[in-house]
Amino acid sequence: MNDAPRDPLVVFTPSGKRGRFPMGTPILTAARQLGVDLDSVCGGRGICSKCQITPMYGDFPKHGVTVTESALSPWNAVEERYKSKRGLIDGRRLGCQATVQGDVVVDVPPESQVHKQVVRKRAEAREIVMDPATRLYYVEVVEPDMHNPRGDLERLMDALKHQWGLEGLTCDLRALQVLQPVLREGKWQITVAIHFGHRRSTGRIIHAWPGFHEGSIYGIAVDVGSTTIACHLCDLQSGDVLASSGLMNPQIRFGEDLMSRVSYSMMHPGGHREMTAAVREALNTLIGQVAEEAGVARELIVEGVLVGNPVMHHLLLGIDPVELGGAPFALATSDAITLWSAELDLRMHPGARLYILPCIAGHVGADAAAVALSESPHQQDELMLVVDVGTNAEILLGNRKHVLACSSPTGPAFEGAQISSGQRAAPGAIERVRIDPATREPRFRVIGCELWSNEPGFADAVGTGVTGICGSGIIEVIAEMRLAGIIDEDGAIGSAEAVGSERLIQEGRTWSYVLWDGRAEGGPLISVTQNDVRAIQLAKAALYAGARLLMDQMGVESVDRVVLAGAFGAHISPLHAMVLGMIPDCPLDKVSSAGNAAGTGSRIALLNSGARREIEAVVREIEKVETAVEPRFQEHFINAMAVPHKTAGFPNLETLVNLPTVRFEQGGGDEGARRRRRARG
Repeated sequence: MNDAPRDPLVVFTPSGKRGRFPMGTPILTAARQLGVDLDSVCGGRGICSKCQITPMYGDFPKHGVTVTESALSPWNAVEERYKSKRGLIDGRRLGCQATVQGDVVVDVPPESQVHKQVVRKRAEAREIVMDPATRLYYVEVVEPDMHNPRGDLERLMDALKHQWGLEGLTCDLRALQVLQPVLREGKWQITVAIHFGHRRSTGRIIHAWPGFHEGSIYGIAVDVGSTTIACHLCDLQSGDVLASSGLMNPQIRFGEDLMSRVSYSMMHPGGHREMTAAVREALNTLIGQVAEEAGVARELIVEGVLVGNPVMHHLLLGIDPVELGGAPFALATSDAITLWSAELDLRMHPGARLYILPCIAGHVGADAAAVALSESPHQQDELMLVVDVGTNAEILLGNRKHVLACSSPTGPAFEGAQISSGQRAAPGAIERVRIDPATREPRFRVIGCELWSNEPGFADAVGTGVTGICGSGIIEVIAEMRLAGIIDEDGAIGSAEAVGSERLIQEGRTWSYVLWDGRAEGGPLISVTQNDVRAIQLAKAALYAGARLLMDQMGVESVDRVVLAGAFGAHISPLHAMVLGMIPDCPLDKVSSAGNAAGTGSRIALLNSGARREIEAVVREIEKVETAVEPRFQEHFINAMAVPHKTAGFPNLETLVNLPTVRFEQGGGDEGARRRRRARG
């Protein structure tokens, strides 16, 4: 019979992992051996403080232990020094300093976990598990001597192997060029940044700092849209978004939509190189903006993830998109790509790596893959329709059984382009509209002012600052015009006499609805013209037809949930989108906004290298439906020109609103109104 005392039991929460360890074992060592998620950059030297833990005392029947105050070694000088300089929450210990002296239960707080969870603040919170491809490691290197001729790099590799278990590493030339002075400045103590890649291939040393590096390293997540480019600067250790910025895609001067840019490349030899240079310079501008805002040196931005539709993808890479201009819409590559930042002329750390998500098909790109990563239709039990609203709308429909994808050429009307008083979302733009169905009088809100136009103080607050109408505003006003009987099912605007409102003004053979007349104060006349209504009808019909085509392919007549994605989609009223017929009928509480889901997917891929492997596998299983060659697309498109639709039922919508049954002549005008009055007797 063996009466030898057993080693103390160490239990970690919240993981629940446990094991017995000899007296004197550091908590950090126990955590590593059990695979507990406890962070450390300095390798247990009491420098980085990332291994903070909270010992828990008392009776724990669940674990079968009683923990006393003597379960860990006493507070020591290293911990005291750290607390005096930087502060340490009462009750916390450093896992590298506290050693096992008895049975103990140890809690690992979220900020001490390697795979920290960062919550995306939006209606449906999304957790991002931190697992970046580039990480920092602190080591102490054996000094050279006359009897050991091995180089500094080889001794650094030995230290990384023995102190961190890292083998098979390589070193970038740029890092090697500074290695010797860095080692000597740090007195043979060094922090290195190592990029592993999402496939966990051999790591590469890309940068080195003398001693223990107190700061962090950073990455950018970029969504290269047809109209706008958005960039987020993230801390690769905490996951925090430190700065965000956006600007208009300068390629707009070559064409507002994708096909016009492809045409520019076809008709102008070398045209694709002009567009490539323009978008890369815009990216450099954005990188400079976010770095300056966050107070971060560009040279510390060591990684980036970029997404975009196939045409943007090709032009960013310097590939002529001419093959995307006609069937079979062949991509140069659909796989994910990893590059050096210098290959795209981006001014970041010289050894920075860029990852570009895979494309799904010829007109469903890396941005749609990022949306899939963000919204995860492939993990849903419900049938989810995800619509990324933009100049080129990309649509996903599916659940955990199967996912379909397509794109629809909606054009730039949703973003205020091709609209007579349209503008981009900026202070002064009308973004919300309501029309009284009895008086046909409007009230609205503009960006930058919380007051509605009929509230006291509005005129003083905005002055002549009402400048135009942005995308969300044009959708709401046309939907409200339909609800107020100002336009009919076919989108025709009625005359002043037929509608009974002086807000209707005649323009040639058609009529316009006046939202705001600021001409007396030197401002603009903001109205909705018949051409504006037609532009929105064309855009929304393309959007609906794409969704309907996927529903046909899936063999369904309805969907369980609709998600509106895109920076513009975040500002769309679900009710007005449904009145307009942008999306299929659905319970309104099942329609939600995901914000810039492509940008969020890009950020997920930046902060979690495992997510890159996940989306590469998911993309291979998504089935692409090509709208350009599907004969039913045109049929769906024509029926979807009606507001909300010519043939499809909207039973959920009908429980919420009353759609007037008015009918106006397509040309507007008083003669049509007189004929209708005679017909009514």
